[in-house]
Amino acid sequence: MSIMNRIGTPLSKSATRVMLLGCGELGKEVIIALQRLGCEVIGVDRYADAPGMQVAHRSHVVAMTDGAALRALIEKEKPQLVVPEIEAIATAMLVEIERDGVGGHFPEIIPTARTAQLTMNREGIRRLAAEELGLPTSPYRFADSLAELQAAIDGVDGKAIAYPCVVKPVMSSSGKGQSLLKTPADVAAAWDYAQAGGRVGAGRVIVEGFIDFDYEITLLTVRAVGVSGEVETHFCDPIGHVQVNGDYVESWQPMAMSAGALQKSREVARAITGNLGGRGIFGVELFVKGDDVWFSEVSPRPHDTGLVTLATQRLSEFELHARAILGLPVDTALRRPGASAVIYGGMDQSGIAFEGVAHALQVAESDLRLFGKPESFVKRRMGVAVANADTTDEARARAKLAASRVKPVKG
Repeated sequence: MSIMNRIGTPLSKSATRVMLLGCGELGKEVIIALQRLGCEVIGVDRYADAPGMQVAHRSHVVAMTDGAALRALIEKEKPQLVVPEIEAIATAMLVEIERDGVGGHFPEIIPTARTAQLTMNREGIRRLAAEELGLPTSPYRFADSLAELQAAIDGVDGKAIAYPCVVKPVMSSSGKGQSLLKTPADVAAAWDYAQAGGRVGAGRVIVEGFIDFDYEITLLTVRAVGVSGEVETHFCDPIGHVQVNGDYVESWQPMAMSAGALQKSREVARAITGNLGGRGIFGVELFVKGDDVWFSEVSPRPHDTGLVTLATQRLSEFELHARAILGLPVDTALRRPGASAVIYGGMDQSGIAFEGVAHALQVAESDLRLFGKPESFVKRRMGVAVANADTTDEARARAKLAASRVKPVKG
């Protein structure tokens, strides 16, 4: 484990170089946080002019699943730290580099290459959580065909998932390819949708039994070096969120929950992140009913619902991630209750513009982040409104009002 005992000057021989693999809106905020701490940041993504590329010291366009291309780029740039910010990466190559180095250079993979590989695939992380760590999860099965999916739901072998249930590609993000099935009539369409929405095209799916939960949370969990020199685990206040078709549309912090549920949530998050190891922030998604808690998913990077921390915490999730991976002290303290609400593109268009920004910022204690994505889609997340208030209910109302006032238009 390498810790940055000193940070050099960007664009000089002493530079502390960090390569970010993925330059979307979350990566952009991580890049800014790292630059504020004096790092030289190289952004990499599959398309040009991604949000993070617009602020990185320099950037490269590479097919992120092309292991040879990524390896050549890492050998050329020689970063001390390689930070995956998306799942769709050639993770086998990262494992090789972590083990063998590249061109005599041994960059550290954040949090670890094993973690990047496990969390890219829902099967790997679910089997780890449920079968190795014994954490409570929804019942689940995997299927490689429509017939296997139907058999898993019906319980041909006596282990029925039954209806309602949820089908997802084992490799996808932001709700892509996810369906809620209520009757047998939904199965074929769900299979087809999962095949279209998978990150690497058609393939394996997971079918999960539906949990009748009260609410779901994201528990941001930070593994950072403490005063003893050992990695310690820290927790942010829980984040409540609303998802539509698996994609978040609003979030708020703190989420009110019982002391028992909060304690169990922290125990689950500590167990899964402790096994994954490394340093950095993890977004642990959990279902909660009363005092009962079920593990859902984990992302070894800042979480989209955590955009609310731009308004709520002394250090946002992006600043916490930057500090943790550099081996610097962290502070997860909540500053003031707040909320976030998504601003969608509303159209398929390159180079859109935004109207109503001044009107949106008239909302009390509000702020905006317009991501700068070069191409808009109807349901693509193009920005977010955040707001503070004395209560999360009032903050949610303010964030949604501010978001509603921003109008994407043709550029």
